[in-house]
Amino acid sequence: MTTESLAPRPVRSPRAPAPKSAPALGGLGLFTVLLGAALPLIDFFIVNVALPTIGTDLAASESVLELVVSGYGVSYAVLLVLGGRLGDLFGRRRLFLAGMAAFGLTSLACGLAPGAWSLVAARVAQGASAAAMLPQVLATIQATTTGPRRARAMGLYGATAGLAMVAGQILGGVLVAADIAGTGWRSVFLVNVPVVLAGLVLAARAVPETRSPRPEPVDVPGTFLLAASLLTLLVPLTEGRAAGWPLWTWLSLAAFPFVAAAFYAVERRADREGRTPLVPPSLFALTSLRRGLLLVLPFSIGFSGFMFVIAVALQQGAGLGPVAAGLALAPLAVVFFVFSLLGPRLIARYGTRVVTAGAVLQGAGLTLMALAAWWFWPHLGFVELLPGGVVAGAGQALQLPVIYRVILSEVPPARAGVGSGVMITTQQSALALGVATLGTLFLSLVPGWGMRDALIATVLVQICGVVLTGLLSLRLPRTIA
Repeated sequence: MTTESLAPRPVRSPRAPAPKSAPALGGLGLFTVLLGAALPLIDFFIVNVALPTIGTDLAASESVLELVVSGYGVSYAVLLVLGGRLGDLFGRRRLFLAGMAAFGLTSLACGLAPGAWSLVAARVAQGASAAAMLPQVLATIQATTTGPRRARAMGLYGATAGLAMVAGQILGGVLVAADIAGTGWRSVFLVNVPVVLAGLVLAARAVPETRSPRPEPVDVPGTFLLAASLLTLLVPLTEGRAAGWPLWTWLSLAAFPFVAAAFYAVERRADREGRTPLVPPSLFALTSLRRGLLLVLPFSIGFSGFMFVIAVALQQGAGLGPVAAGLALAPLAVVFFVFSLLGPRLIARYGTRVVTAGAVLQGAGLTLMALAAWWFWPHLGFVELLPGGVVAGAGQALQLPVIYRVILSEVPPARAGVGSGVMITTQQSALALGVATLGTLFLSLVPGWGMRDALIATVLVQICGVVLTGLLSLRLPRTIA
């Protein structure tokens, strides 16, 4: 026996457990959450070119058809922040799966609706399910990525969101014209069902579970007052013109500032008392978030208003079918996607001045579209709108993804659900406002001015919004954290 074998062996201290690292979002997981982000936005726009067919098939009045659009948008906007809070509380993957499953079921209900009012009810439920699913997308990206990976994921999110808004209108036209198995307009909803089933399988395998480390209970008074604020504003604006502006619409609009003020007072008090309100006023102390949200408003109002107006003008004024009306915007969608992928590289070199350049390009593109309507009406289609669509698509792609990144750049991961909920609620409310305001302006001008001049006037109003976006972009932080 050697002396070495007799030497006392050193006592090993027990190994400390390794700290838990944050779950990482892989490529398949990112694809899955981006699919979840695309579905609600596609369904906001997919019905625009299907409305005439829906109206004929279900004998629906104009006001009921507007409810098919606005019912989805309003319920979606009202419940988004609550959806973000519930994801922080119960787990974002869990809410994502539940929301996606509900979205599939409500899409099936839309596609099988026997009448106009049952379709409206199913659309309201579909908007509510989208509100449970969508906030989890950005919150998951914020919680599971950092540095260049987060920048790339946010860029892809912005590209997906913008492309979905245009592709929804194109897809709607193609599906209605294809009349798959005699389903007609119903296919624009039924197509969601197999996509959702695939998404659920992918999400169960590839999306990591995250939640806020310090989840707060649901702010019931704040939820109620936020819902009341949005309803008193959005419902009369979306339904007022078709209903003939009855007394209730004016009373509702008059109540809006008071309900909004009560919501702010309740949220500010909860923030001061150390509780986490539904929309923490302290969150707006973040300069990037506050100024970014100001840009989302005119951009989204103009975008959704234009998409609604051009769909009506091309079908009812220029006499195009649903496929031709949808494909007329295909250049905008393709160029948007290509340029949005260049965003991260351009931001690294030029900072947020990329947004200003994008506003200039978008304004130029819209001007070309207005001139095309002036020169070629009623022969307005793919070729005539091509130059303006290409330039406008490039401009929009240089704005939307960057604005998303700016808004969430300083939001801490613990508040990812709240921050993303606030951003998407602002965007969705603006999308609903765009259809309500620019759509109402256009339809009100048509009887007296004619379809062409009403379209040109509406596009000029949108250009004013683009100018405002460009000016506001000059106040953004020059670099993104």
